[in-house]
Amino acid sequence: MARLEALGDVAALNNTTPVPERGLSIGQYLIRRLQDYGIRDVFGIPGDYILTFYGLLEKSPLRVVGCTREDNAGFAADAYARIHGMGCVVVTYCVGGLSVCNSVAGAYAEKSPVVVISGAPGLGERVNNPLLHHKVRDFHTQIEVFEKLCIAGTELEDPVVAFREIDRVLDAAARFKRPVYIELPRDMVEVVPHIAHAFHAAQTEADPQVLAEAADEASALLAKAQRPIIIAGVEIHRFGLQEKVLSLAEKHGLPIAATILGKSVVPEKHPLYIGLYEGAMGHAEVTRFVEESDCVLLLGAFMTDLNLGIFTAQLDPANCIYVTSEQLRIRHHHYHQVPLGDFLDQLRQREVRVARREIPAELRPHKHAFQLDPSAKLSIRRLIARVDEQIDANTIVIADIGDALFAASELTIHEQTDFLSPAYYTSMGFSVPAALGALTARPDARVLVICGDGAFQMTGMELSTIVRHGYAPIVIVLDNHGYGTERFLHPGNWQFNEIHPWKYHQLPALLGGGTGYEVRTEKEFDAALNKAWNDKSGPSLIQAHIPVDDASDALKRLTERLSKRV
Repeated sequence: MARLEALGDVAALNNTTPVPERGLSIGQYLIRRLQDYGIRDVFGIPGDYILTFYGLLEKSPLRVVGCTREDNAGFAADAYARIHGMGCVVVTYCVGGLSVCNSVAGAYAEKSPVVVISGAPGLGERVNNPLLHHKVRDFHTQIEVFEKLCIAGTELEDPVVAFREIDRVLDAAARFKRPVYIELPRDMVEVVPHIAHAFHAAQTEADPQVLAEAADEASALLAKAQRPIIIAGVEIHRFGLQEKVLSLAEKHGLPIAATILGKSVVPEKHPLYIGLYEGAMGHAEVTRFVEESDCVLLLGAFMTDLNLGIFTAQLDPANCIYVTSEQLRIRHHHYHQVPLGDFLDQLRQREVRVARREIPAELRPHKHAFQLDPSAKLSIRRLIARVDEQIDANTIVIADIGDALFAASELTIHEQTDFLSPAYYTSMGFSVPAALGALTARPDARVLVICGDGAFQMTGMELSTIVRHGYAPIVIVLDNHGYGTERFLHPGNWQFNEIHPWKYHQLPALLGGGTGYEVRTEKEFDAALNKAWNDKSGPSLIQAHIPVDDASDALKRLTERLSKRV
């Protein structure tokens, strides 16, 4: 429960007593409000248009985590938000802001509340539309771009409404769990508005009648069902609703599956957990069990192509209760103004008799102890089996996309919200910067990164910042000389899937911290993993040589199914 305290703190702001703010500048008020939402650390890179605000940050209780690239800062803030409740990235105008766009787009797609603060030319500098450096087309170009990537945004150009605009935008991030954008002209940072301001949290209340009717209809469907099931998705993470879902499941003995984007939504050793539902891409026994259900509670799940196994899932809408923060549909009936958490509370309170569905033995955890084959060449499947034996309740697993993700989906995550991956937006290069964000949020955690060599070459130098802050993640680089997933998606001896080989294990020496390992056999990997696990002095980077033609079982299932559709 301690890990969800930040999420609870954000929710508690709805009960905040308004306190008039006097004598604060716009920049100081923005920092105060970030703290109110539980943010302790901000990520970014300074630049001249944001330097005055960086000066205020340095004097504030917030810690500034400087990154090597703006997009990496965005990935770090995203991971921080997924674990801590809300994240923040602070960049300069256009060259910084436009660089962070891809990270922010991923946060929007996967519902991660990241606050983007960008400096901008001062209002006084814009007279007669001068050609200032970093400017693209006109002074509104960047904010117009972020209007497409964020749930809310503002330019703090008017002191009279600046505090109110800050409140509005940050409240949107907390309520909708999506990124927001704040543009701060540099000559407005130290402006003190000459008006009193009191923060008033937005009130969002469910319509009691609609809520009751929705809970009644859902309860009736559950009562009639003989084979009910819960599919839990990413919003259960984002809104801190894990305990409510578990409580509902335990009350009625409901089996729980998760989407790949929602992996680790419940502890995966829980007796009611049956695995990931990924359509035909997933394990056949899980797919069959889910699709034979006569009442499916889809809770906080977005039905993306990967979640649905490239649209091979077969779920009858007539048997579905589909509820997210944005909509509630029971069979073919739509209900409005019903918050996800309130609906779960009402459903849990209903006293209905629900059929207890037996979970077959093949869906219960039955993994055999890993038996080392010392001389065997390392493979992805065996590497993951060995890692699965190692991870524990204090481990956060971060998987990059491609076979790093598909293979890591087989891991058993011990605690909730301990598996991070861009499993919908699938942007390569997420994992190493995300490790920085995760460790900033939870320095006590054992963070394990699984990353392909192609993704590592994009953003792996963020290890420099990790070394600088004394963090000690374990980074496993799956070295198969290129884009392995694409080799399976589009077979052929294509040169565009090849990348230049690096001596990844030598990077810790270059960066001045940590330890590198190069492994080719199971014995070498086992020894490296054991040493790395017991080493907290700095990052451990394991270069794991994988055959070019090797792939996880999940990737093989995906490519087989995809080849029939594309």
